[in-house]
Amino acid sequence: MNMKTKILYILCACLACCGFASMLSSCSDDNVSDLELSGNCMIEQISLDNFEGIIDLPSRSIIVRLPEVYETSAMKVTSLKMSDGAVCNVRQGETINMDAAKVLHVKHGDVYLDWTLSVLHDEARITEFVINDIYTGSIDQETKSIVVYVPASLDITNLVPTITYSVNATITPSSGVAQDFSQPVTYTVKNNSAESVYTVKVIAISKPKALFLGSAPTMSELDPEAQAACQWMLGNVESSLYASFADLRAGTLDLSECKLIWWHWHVDGGVDGHDNFVAKATDAMNTLNELRQFYENGGALLLTRYAVNLPSFIGTTGDDEWTTPNNCWGQDEAYAELCGGPWTFHIFNGQAGHAIYQGLVAGDNPNEVYCTDAGYHITNSTAQYHIGTDWGGYDNYDAWTNRTGGIVLGVGGDGAIVLWEYPARDGKGGIICIGSGCYDWYSYTYEAGYTEKYHTNIEIMTKNAINYLTK
Repeated sequence: MNMKTKILYILCACLACCGFASMLSSCSDDNVSDLELSGNCMIEQISLDNFEGIIDLPSRSIIVRLPEVYETSAMKVTSLKMSDGAVCNVRQGETINMDAAKVLHVKHGDVYLDWTLSVLHDEARITEFVINDIYTGSIDQETKSIVVYVPASLDITNLVPTITYSVNATITPSSGVAQDFSQPVTYTVKNNSAESVYTVKVIAISKPKALFLGSAPTMSELDPEAQAACQWMLGNVESSLYASFADLRAGTLDLSECKLIWWHWHVDGGVDGHDNFVAKATDAMNTLNELRQFYENGGALLLTRYAVNLPSFIGTTGDDEWTTPNNCWGQDEAYAELCGGPWTFHIFNGQAGHAIYQGLVAGDNPNEVYCTDAGYHITNSTAQYHIGTDWGGYDNYDAWTNRTGGIVLGVGGDGAIVLWEYPARDGKGGIICIGSGCYDWYSYTYEAGYTEKYHTNIEIMTKNAINYLTK
């Protein structure tokens, strides 16, 4: 073989391997060029446990649809057909674990393609049910029942539900279509082999057992932080409603069976000190008589974020209204801080057995409450009591308790009081205050890689507090 022939031979071999286009740049990750050599590495048909795979050529992905409940740790490759002459790292008759997606490496000579094989369960579930974009239903997936509480003033014969349900599923009746809910309505969700029938019951409340309080006329007009908290309450606390301060002043609600009012108040930039609270919480200040009456008649209060200032103005701390938190700050929701790791606060000495801390997701330190994790954006909105000789008379925890009548439940890393309680006494209701910057309901975005791990503790603590205050 002369030199000219030898060079031509080497060139042809390279063209066969990577393709001429790849020679001009570089070989692709799959060693396949634009000469359409991929046809030699095709998966034409595959099935697992006799469930046929759905092949998507552009993405080189294969999905095997399975029943909603199906064991995937040991699935048999019951059929596999490839291009003539191609071989694969998985063979027909082999048993493979499909709990996670599997890469199929198909090779033909010096050319190969990687295919992604995964399974998809045919889930048929309703995951959210909201009436008139305001009232969130409580979903019981075991009994396939949904309960939605709405005000008695609403016409329940003409309500519009917005429904979130499983991907690839269909639902009948459709989401967004008005329904008469004077009687239970059934919704059927179908997804390939899966089918579920949900029964939805709408209950009109004339005498709510719990209220979420805010300045906005309706829940949908609340800021995102308060709205997220309110939506959770309406979907998880029986017979709960949203009410505005104006509703309380007007006396439009029958509170004869109401045991608790929750006020979660966010303000961009924070509310620092007595005078700032008076200036910014005008709705609350105009409703002090109604709030004080509710409290003195035995009604409980859950006060979170800057709402923790309220007890100083309704007689909880005696006649000393200057007992508001002395160390407060916060960021704007649109410029929230990115958490680089878990955000926590400490359980105060001897309080680990308190009801509010039961059932929490534990982190590395059993004496800390884990609230967020890396990738979560948080405003760090804080209303706390700094303890020290230079902080307004609160030289130590005993001095704070003697002046306010409160009980310390949780502290920050520097020892500041971030969670405290005013016990029910003398016929008055109990109050729990959460002013920790870790207590956050809404994040405008999550960084890539963020996974929910500890944020569920916000819901658990809140539910614990409500149950404790209303027992």
